[in-house]
Amino acid sequence: MPEYLYKNPETGEILSVIQGMNDKHEFIDNNGLKWNRVLTAPTMSIDSQSIDPFSEKQFIDKTGNMKGTYGDMVDYSKEMSQMREEKLGKEDPLKRKTFDKYKKERGIAHPNDRPKSKSIETSTYKVEY
Repeated sequence: MPEYLYKNPETGEILSVIQGMNDKHEFIDNNGLKWNRVLTAPTMSIDSQSIDPFSEKQFIDKTGNMKGTYGDMVDYSKEMSQMREEKLGKEDPLKRKTFDKYKKERGIAHPNDRPKSKSIETSTYKVEY
């Protein structure tokens, strides 16, 4: 059930009250004083269960039950990689392992592991016949 906040108009005290979503949202104390409802920003989370970015099992469990596209799963994998990099303070070891495996199997660096190339400006030539 959701939690609603009410403020005593006389003392300023704030009270947390658990009420159903379909209940009438008002609070009257034992003395008959009606408290004012305090409106707050929603604190809803689509995915409130965070997983350990280093746990392969938790990742498989999460993505196995995930609805969406392959791209959604790849995006989630990228988020986990970024979390690993933040926690370790260096490059994600799983990403490095993937890049090294790709290079070993194909003889060329993974597209995301290649140095950024400089763009070359080209001129447009007008050809007349």
